[in-house]
Amino acid sequence: MDLGDGGPAAGPGPALGRGGLEALQHTVGSVLSGYGWYVLLAAVAVYLLVQKVSRSLAARPGGRPGAAEAAEEPDVVVRRQEALAAARLRMQEELNAQAEKYKEKQRQLEEERRRQKIAMWESMQEGKSYKGNLKLNQEAESGASSASTVPKSKPNKKPLRGGGYNPLSGEGGGTCSWRPGRRGPSAGG
Repeated sequence: MDLGDGGPAAGPGPALGRGGLEALQHTVGSVLSGYGWYVLLAAVAVYLLVQKVSRSLAARPGGRPGAAEAAEEPDVVVRRQEALAAARLRMQEELNAQAEKYKEKQRQLEEERRRQKIAMWESMQEGKSYKGNLKLNQEAESGASSASTVPKSKPNKKPLRGGGYNPLSGEGGGTCSWRPGRRGPSAGG
């Protein structure tokens, strides 16, 4: 058995006859008539994607991803790293300063709370209401700044409703009136 004799095993398969060609033409025609627009849009999308990828690869120096870093001079890399380290150091110093300010503010707030607790305890030991005592202390401090403490009178305001108003009577309330609810079991399910 010789491999180069051109027998039936040498060919790719039986040749397409007229019936096979017509069947292939009919199949391709039906696929294109059913999905032609989709095939066309997919072909355009693939073409645009290939163009974009080729442009981005052409724009890179060297044409491959790691070539840009290898082509840089060592001095430039060292300067960039030093600048990055200096920026990190500045940011850390700013963060430390903000943390110190926050801690100082927290210490002041804690000291103020401690003073208030001491004042409450002292007023309770004297038998006074600590809340009332704090209000009196605040008023005394504000009153000390003014020359004389004259009680202010409230301006005369007329009442919102007349003296004979009763909301349950249904009179004088305008358009709203109260009606009792329906008796019986609830209509829940």
